[in-house]
Amino acid sequence: MSPTTGVPAAPATVEAQVAALRLAVSATIPPRLPDNLLIGTWNLRAFGDVSPTWKATAKSSPKRDWAAVAAIAAVVEHLDVVALQEVRRSTSALRFLRSLLGPHWRVLASDVTEGNAGNGERLAFLYDSTRVEPSGLVGEIVLPPAVDHPAAQFARTPYAVGFERVLPDGPVSFVLTTVHVLWGSPQARLVEIEQFAQWMRRWAERNDDWNTNLLVLGDFNLDRLGNPLYDAFVSTGLWPPAELNDLPRTIFDDDRDRHFYDQVAWFSDPGGASMLEAMTYTNRAGGVDFLPHVFPGLTRTEVSWRISDHYPLWVEFRLG
Repeated sequence: MSPTTGVPAAPATVEAQVAALRLAVSATIPPRLPDNLLIGTWNLRAFGDVSPTWKATAKSSPKRDWAAVAAIAAVVEHLDVVALQEVRRSTSALRFLRSLLGPHWRVLASDVTEGNAGNGERLAFLYDSTRVEPSGLVGEIVLPPAVDHPAAQFARTPYAVGFERVLPDGPVSFVLTTVHVLWGSPQARLVEIEQFAQWMRRWAERNDDWNTNLLVLGDFNLDRLGNPLYDAFVSTGLWPPAELNDLPRTIFDDDRDRHFYDQVAWFSDPGGASMLEAMTYTNRAGGVDFLPHVFPGLTRTEVSWRISDHYPLWVEFRLG
């Protein structure tokens, strides 16, 4: 565990828990190699403040403590770049997570989307600067107004960042756009998903518009494969890997109640071929089940306020 200024050493029980989780993650996510790229997404429930202790008590608020953030770091450290949703106005937990990951890890975050629907949330990317670097593009997606009328904007403004990986034969660039779709009625979600998919497709089709290798990832609050929300998501050619189809998205999912909330996807052409350039999907993708390795004796709801109610997702690409 990386040393953090002003934080006492972790108790042996925390070190053992983090070590067990790290070992489990290394058996799930492929190793980082010179020619591969590992991209992740994780909705971290109400990821704002952190209690300054290794063990939160019944009176602690929030319940997320240093041990919980250390467990999150044990997952994130296996990826090259990860999109985070539900980062709150307070960035205490985010800054502590970065410090645990080490000085070579960087963070880029949007501002908070104001208003009740924004829920005090921002979006963020954590990335290992020894593996990827920002390419220069950073932006938030704002819908253009109709004639003489403002457009209703996303509840939480999607956040796009360009990255690149420098290889011996030149850099490979890609753009990650993360979103946390409004939670509410299916119709309200449908409007946001349709607008987002259509906006991204228009961006993908424009010439010379810093749009090489567009990927979208985040919490789209999709219900199920084949329902109207999912159909709207894939209607413009977005292709989510089939390897993610059968994975639970939340720690409360079971065989009778599966969701497709979290996704990673990229565009295919009308013939179904990937539009990615110098990035080849390896047919390896998955999630990380952290439940067996953290906070024994706590309920799933209690764990959700310390780690998350969502599982992280990851995908692997071969570069060059």
